Amino acid sequence: MADLRFTDRMSDTDALMWGIEKDPLLRSTIVAIAVLDRAPDRARLTERIDRASRLIPRLRQRAVQPTMSVAPPRWVFDANFDLNYHLRFLNASGAGTMRDLLDLAAPIGMQGFDRARPLWEFFVIEGLEGGRAAMIQKVHHAVTDGVGGVEIALSMLDLEREPTAELGPMPEAPAAEHFSPVDLISDGLAHEARRQRGIASRFVGEVVNAARHPQATASMASDVAASLLRVLAPAFDPLSPIMTGRSLSARYDHLAISLPALKAAAKVAGCKLNDAFVGGVVGGLRSYHAHHGTDPAELRMAMPISIRDASADSGGNHFVPTRFAVPMTFADPVERMGAIRALVAEQRAEPALAFTAPIAGILNRLPTQVTTQLFGSMLKGVDFTTSNVPGAPMDVFMAGARVESQFPFGPLSGAAANITLMSGPDDVFLGVNTDPAAVPDPDVFVGCLQEGFDEILKLA
Repeated sequence: MADLRFTDRMSDTDALMWGIEKDPLLRSTIVAIAVLDRAPDRARLTERIDRASRLIPRLRQRAVQPTMSVAPPRWVFDANFDLNYHLRFLNASGAGTMRDLLDLAAPIGMQGFDRARPLWEFFVIEGLEGGRAAMIQKVHHAVTDGVGGVEIALSMLDLEREPTAELGPMPEAPAAEHFSPVDLISDGLAHEARRQRGIASRFVGEVVNAARHPQATASMASDVAASLLRVLAPAFDPLSPIMTGRSLSARYDHLAISLPALKAAAKVAGCKLNDAFVGGVVGGLRSYHAHHGTDPAELRMAMPISIRDASADSGGNHFVPTRFAVPMTFADPVERMGAIRALVAEQRAEPALAFTAPIAGILNRLPTQVTTQLFGSMLKGVDFTTSNVPGAPMDVFMAGARVESQFPFGPLSGAAANITLMSGPDDVFLGVNTDPAAVPDPDVFVGCLQEGFDEILKLA
């Protein structure tokens, strides 16, 4: 198993996502659907996930919030862990088509987690058409981001259908932990004391540096202040004139696109895969609005920018959130990709992004209702979200079944649509999550997205 590292407490960013779910529109549930060429062996799969739960702390830990929120929630090994709750086997509904599978997965993704348990649920769906099966994987975003989720998932998979290597004896289950309210408060206060000492040490260094370079420091402070205003600016209303409704419902759709062709198209424009991906989405949104007789100049996009590196924990989130207006005026796909590349580069250079964690720490000290309202004002005006998650570049197997495709469905979190890409060995798989109140004609929406990608792929 890969070297997976986990901390014993949520980061401030994770805690913020955990807290703002007071508003259910802002839930941050990640869903992925792995389509398998056949049903996995139940006994092997159960044994493999049981083994993983003993080696990956988050799979047996629940989040516990100290009284008075003196510190971010702590991860505690669950005394009532029950694998049968987290891993379930179901029969496919209807004729077992992909549409039936997606319609089964969407309500699973909509449902909030039981906060008294570890924050993950896996559903194996047997009896799909053609003898196929699927696994619906549901994980709370506070557990990990998309990249970390892939790392965790890969630790449960094989590189062969029938591997010969022995996994060794079943590890001991981690001991359950019991913290009284007093224990949680004292532990939280100790955590905060350690953290404040670290902050104080860094602050002294910054003061010394400011004294040595007063003009540069003043200029940087001005740049950071202006950047903070841009990053935290409210966005009460969507820019789209048609995707304005919001609800607690979701509709799942999917697309699959040739990975070599998408990379080749990006290369023609002097861009990267992500630029081609977002360019295809933007082209699709242009077509969708044109279908409805509208022509917005801009739409507001949210995009997480990964800051995960080799030293990052496998759990938690290692990205910075960005929101920015994307022009809808570029009919030429090459110009569109170039404009997106430049916009994303601008976002990466925002000085405020380096202060994401400290800002989250400050916001976590505010009453939850205040923080929730603040983030609602920032997120509910987002028209669409895009995210790009690198998947396994080789064939992988789940208890004897080959993973044919893996469709990721990111949370709406107040947006009208979330389009997330996961790469595979030969294709990229797009999970399309839309709010029916904003997109009442999902078949038209997905058809327009396909048109947008067809424009990009013609370059190849």
